[in-house]
Amino acid sequence: MTKKQKKQLARIVSAAVLFLLAAALPLSPAVEMAAFLLCYALIGWDIVWKAVTNILHGQVFDENFLMTVATVGALCLNEYSEGVAVMLFYQVGEWFQSYAVNKSRRSISSLMDIRPDSANVIRSGGTIKQVDPEEVQIGETIVVRAGERVPLDGVIIEGSSSLDTSALTGESLPREVAAGEEVISGCINQSGTLQVRVSKIYGESTVAKILDLVENASSKKSKSEAFITRFARYYTPLVVIAAVILAVLPPLISGQSFAIWIERALTFLVISCPCALVISVPLSFFGGIGGASKCGVLIKGSNYLEALAKTETVVFDKTGTLTKGAFAVSGLYPQGVSEERLVELAAYAEKDSTHPISRSIRDFYGKAIDGSRIKNIKEIAGFGLQAELDGKVVLAGNAKLMREQNITFAPVEEPGTIIYVAESGRYAGAILIEDELKADALAAVKDLKASGVKKAVMLTGDAKAVGQKVAAKLQLDSAYTELLPADKVAYMEQLLSETSEKGKLTFVGDGINDAPVLARADIGIAMGGLGSDAAIEAADVVIMTDEPSKIATAMRISRKTLRIVHQNIVFALGVKALVLALGAVGIATMWAAVFADVGVAVIAILNAIRALRVPKAEVVTADQQEGAATLNHIENAA
Repeated sequence: MTKKQKKQLARIVSAAVLFLLAAALPLSPAVEMAAFLLCYALIGWDIVWKAVTNILHGQVFDENFLMTVATVGALCLNEYSEGVAVMLFYQVGEWFQSYAVNKSRRSISSLMDIRPDSANVIRSGGTIKQVDPEEVQIGETIVVRAGERVPLDGVIIEGSSSLDTSALTGESLPREVAAGEEVISGCINQSGTLQVRVSKIYGESTVAKILDLVENASSKKSKSEAFITRFARYYTPLVVIAAVILAVLPPLISGQSFAIWIERALTFLVISCPCALVISVPLSFFGGIGGASKCGVLIKGSNYLEALAKTETVVFDKTGTLTKGAFAVSGLYPQGVSEERLVELAAYAEKDSTHPISRSIRDFYGKAIDGSRIKNIKEIAGFGLQAELDGKVVLAGNAKLMREQNITFAPVEEPGTIIYVAESGRYAGAILIEDELKADALAAVKDLKASGVKKAVMLTGDAKAVGQKVAAKLQLDSAYTELLPADKVAYMEQLLSETSEKGKLTFVGDGINDAPVLARADIGIAMGGLGSDAAIEAADVVIMTDEPSKIATAMRISRKTLRIVHQNIVFALGVKALVLALGAVGIATMWAAVFADVGVAVIAILNAIRALRVPKAEVVTADQQEGAATLNHIENAA
C-alpha cells in the first residue's frame, strides 16, 4: 500500500467514524447538521474541488461533477445522511480503484526497476569512475561487481559469474557467463566481478528499449477501451440532461412537489455514474498485461492483448523459434569402429575449426583434446578437413571429400548435415548434425491447438527435407520450405486470405530477419527477445524467455481478460439499467443508488484484479470462443 493510499484510507476511516456517531447519537438538529457537514467536508472536499476546477477548464460532465451535484443537492434537501453516505462510499470505491491499479502496476513496475542508476567505467590511467550510463561510449570497459545491475549491453572480457535474468525473462534459474560471452543490461550480477566491453550506447541497449516498450504500452487502446471512452463521452451529458428533465417536467405536468422529483433526479444522477465501466475495463487490460509480464511476455498494448484472443492461425519461423538455432549431434552411423572412436576421430580432426558444426562435434565428444596427438591439420576448401592423429591420416567432411579421396562410403539419407569420417583410407562412419528442437516446441504446438487455434504452419528458408522432418516431429498442419523473405510474405498473404473475417493470424519469428512478415501479420510475436533489438522493435508481443510455450500462455491471458471485461460490461450496464428505471419512478432510494454506483464499481474492480492471475492450460470450447467474441456485438451496437 502506498503512502497516498494510507492517507486516503485514514481519511475514509475518520469520516466513517464521524458519520456513524452523527447518525447514532441523539443530537439536536443543529448539531447533527454541523456534524454531517463536517463529515462531508472531510470526505468530499477533493471531489468538489476537482469538479469546480474541471468546469473552469471546460470539462463539465465527469464523475466528479455527478457526485458533487447529487450530494450537494441531497444536503440542500436536508437529506444529510444520504448525501454524506454517497460521498463516503464513492471514496471507498475510489480507494479500491487505487489499490487495484497499484496491485496491477506492481508486476509491470518490477520491470521498471531494471533501469541502471550508474555505470563503473574504466577511464584514463586505469581509474574506475562512476558515471551515468548515458555517458558511456561503445568500446569503453565497465566493471560490474557482485550485487550490481549490468548497466549496458556488451561482451565480457574478464571474469565469470552467475546472472539473475528474472527481471527480463521471469526465469528464476541463474545464467552462467564467462569471458567472451555477451551480457545484456538489466541483469543482476550475483557473484564474481566482471569487466565488460560496451557494445551499445544506453539509448540502444536492451534495458532502454524494454523500458520504452513498457512505458508506451498503455497508449495503444483496445477496441473495448475505445468503446468505453466513446460511451462515457456521450453517456454522461445525456444522463445529466435526463436528470434535469426528470426534475422539472413531471412536477410541471402532474402538479406534484418539485422536492420529490429533484430528489429522484439526484438519485438518478448517482446511479448513472459510469465509474464501474470507465475504471474496470482499462484496469482489466492493465491487469492482463501485468499478468503476462510476470511470465516474461511483454505485450505492447491492450489492442494486441485483445487481438490474441481471436487468433485462428499461428505461423512459425523455424530457426530460433521452434529450434534453438544451435547445431548438435543427433545421429551416429559407425562402420568398422565404435561410436566412441568415430566421434573421437571427428573431434580431433575438427580441433581448430571455429565453424558451429565443428563446435557441436567437440561438445558432443566432451573430453579434453590432447594437442600432442594431432598434427598437420589442413582444410580442404569445399570438402572438409585432413589431419594426422597418432600418425594416421584422418578425413572429416562431406560426401564430395570421400569421393575425391576414392573412399567407398555408405551415404546417409537423413535430413541434416552429414559429416563423413575416414581413417587411414578406410571409411569409419558418419555423424548426423541437426539444429536442435526447443524442449517445449512440441508441447507449445499441442497447447495452441488445444486452446482453439485452428491451424499451425511453418515458413522456413531451410531445405525441404529438413523442414518437413521438423514439421512432422512437431505435428504442424503444413510447412513451406526453401523460402526467401519475399516468399514468406506471399505465403502470409495466402494464409491471411484463408482466415475468417473476425479471426486473426499470428506470426512467431526471431525478430531479426522476419521483419516483413512480423509487420504484415495481425499480431507479430518475437522469440529471442533477450537482447534482440529487432525483436523488441518489430513485434507486437515479445517472448523474453525464448519459450514457444509462452504463446499459448499469452493467449489464455488474453481470453481470460476479455471474459472479465465482458462480465464487467454486462454486470454494470444491467444493474444500472434496472436501478435507473426504479429510481426514475421513485422506487429506488439514494441507498440503492449508492450500490448501483459504488457497489457495482467495487465488484467490477475486484473482478478486474483477477486478470493479474495467470490462467492454467485449458481447452477452449466453441461456446467459450463465442463468448469471447460477444464483445464485438456490443461494440458494433454502440
